[in-house]
Amino acid sequence: MKEKSHGRPILTRLYLLLCAMIIAHQVPERKRRKGSHFVAMVVILVHQENFQMKELYHFLSQVSFNNSAGDKVSFDKKGELLDGFDIINWVTFPNKSFVKVKVGQMDPQAPSGRRFSINERKITWPAHFNQTIPLALCNDHCPPGSRKKRKEGKPFCCYDCNTCPSRKFSNKRDMDDCLDCPEEQYPNKEKNTCIPKDLNFLSYNETLGITSTVLGLSFSVTTVVILGIFIKHQNTPIVKANNRNLTYLLLVSLFLCFLCSLLFIGQPQLLTCLLRQIAFGIIFSVAVSSVLAKTITVVLAFMATKPGSKMRKWVGQRFSYSLILCCSCIQASICILWLCTGPPFPNLDMHSLPEEIVVECNEGSGNMFYYILGYMGFLALISYVVAFFARKLPDSFNEAKFIAFSMLVFCSVWVTFVPTYLSTKGKYMVAVEIFSILASGIGILGSIFFPKCYIIVLRPELNTKEHLKMKN
Repeated sequence: MKEKSHGRPILTRLYLLLCAMIIAHQVPERKRRKGSHFVAMVVILVHQENFQMKELYHFLSQVSFNNSAGDKVSFDKKGELLDGFDIINWVTFPNKSFVKVKVGQMDPQAPSGRRFSINERKITWPAHFNQTIPLALCNDHCPPGSRKKRKEGKPFCCYDCNTCPSRKFSNKRDMDDCLDCPEEQYPNKEKNTCIPKDLNFLSYNETLGITSTVLGLSFSVTTVVILGIFIKHQNTPIVKANNRNLTYLLLVSLFLCFLCSLLFIGQPQLLTCLLRQIAFGIIFSVAVSSVLAKTITVVLAFMATKPGSKMRKWVGQRFSYSLILCCSCIQASICILWLCTGPPFPNLDMHSLPEEIVVECNEGSGNMFYYILGYMGFLALISYVVAFFARKLPDSFNEAKFIAFSMLVFCSVWVTFVPTYLSTKGKYMVAVEIFSILASGIGILGSIFFPKCYIIVLRPELNTKEHLKMKN
């Protein structure tokens, strides 16, 4: 509150009068006369309307004397006492007497943080005082979990209490700034302490891990059952008509594809990091190469039936195996190059998730993973194109229709995989790849083999040469 007196704020007038009283009452008699000019000047300045505080600083800087207690009193250039103040508690008694007790001090020369000290235990409050102890602040203390922010245009003791930002905490009240938690910890909800982060990886003990494991094992068992059915009925026309050996190789590779998805579950180790992408890339390349070989075999087999055709020398197991070996070796070369230049390794990602440590397999040379996917997509695209143009061949060779659909499913799954994979983090990124492996594998298995199993098991009357010839 600025109470006016002769146009002057009362606090300013009191400060000036205090300066005059210091000189008038503390200077010894023999020196007071010499200082009378200064005292008179102070009194005159007090009553001037256009007085500026800086006009007094020149006089105050020249004052230096010892008070009645023997302490030196002097001012700096800003007019502030150099030797500070004692904080006195006046303890009054019922008989109107009192005693002065020193409870603290303010020392401008002390180190920062120790300039003001007070012992609250020494303070004696009046008997009739029954309110909360007053605070010399504009607002309450900032609690732990927050930091002080000074209010613009307000005294230094006025500030707002702002909650600590993410990943920071404060464990004391009235902190000027929040502290960073260690990398392996994160602040609690109150932001007043740090707690350890949980490990984030796809575990066998959680629902997502259990679901992935059950699906992988179920599809593996289904593949083994289908392989058993084909081996048991290997001499039937429908099995012979679609190249038994390539069929067996395709089923075995699909079986291994489903099993390799299990390498992605559990806490990543150096061996699993090295194996899982390499195994996935090579095994799937064998599977897609087998599909490509079956597709080309269908086309060559039809062309070889024409009189005088020279394609008969290309129809046979040697060409099919050579094609599969060649395509698989190219993928294996990419994988070996990956292992030599920048192999995958276990890594702790501290920053992707605020409250968890992501235990992941760092892919090393990340582009190599996409080269593997791109090569598999290239093989699948060739298989689809060849199967699409061969879909109108005679019905005895109509496996091309199923192959075309299986490759369409395969390409759709992996085209969707890339943006989904890049937009997820932690264990969900691993889960996306697992379900992509399972979905593309079951797409090939279901499209090519389920219709044949239906005929072999449930409609054996259709699994005859006469039926195939009649359809043709």
